[in-house]
Amino acid sequence: MTALVDEHPRLGVECVVRELHVPSSTYYRWRRAEKEPCERRRRDVELTERIKEIHTESGGNYGSPRVHAVLKREGVHVGRKRVERLMREADIAGVSPRRKGFTRRDPKATLETGTKVFFADPHSPWQRPTNENTNGLLRQYFPKGTDLSRWSAEDLEAVALAINNRPRKILGWKTPAEVFEEQLRSLQQFGVATTG
Repeated sequence: MTALVDEHPRLGVECVVRELHVPSSTYYRWRRAEKEPCERRRRDVELTERIKEIHTESGGNYGSPRVHAVLKREGVHVGRKRVERLMREADIAGVSPRRKGFTRRDPKATLETGTKVFFADPHSPWQRPTNENTNGLLRQYFPKGTDLSRWSAEDLEAVALAINNRPRKILGWKTPAEVFEEQLRSLQQFGVATTG
């Protein structure tokens, strides 16, 4: 409502609130709240800053239960759900405990590359389904335990070409090369500069 009045100042406050069936006192209370946040909002800002500090001190590991426990130890009386809400609003999340079925995050590689890097646990094929699918495709050509030194480089290249050029359901039963060519053609149609 305040945005409506701001966008159309010529209409006047009384006209807008009357049409929206809202008491004018409500409008003025909202305006006052925008300028002077209530005690709870001010407290939320302070708590969010402290939550960020606790999260940073933990190395980014602590989630809402641990952050709540630290605040409680410090004598801060705040509800668990309020901590959850503030962390969610500030886009802060802890690292989940390692459970069977989850991959591990490598913070050093993440910092060095700027990309989140994950590693699968040993003997956990369910954590790397693409790899397992590719192994299954390779088994169609080479049964498990096959000595690959028996095959020439040309034979291995032909198998790799066959696997890489298979039509894929996710691509509408097209090959990756076909989709790539379509993308290139569409870019050229829109006048994107190409080299060549």
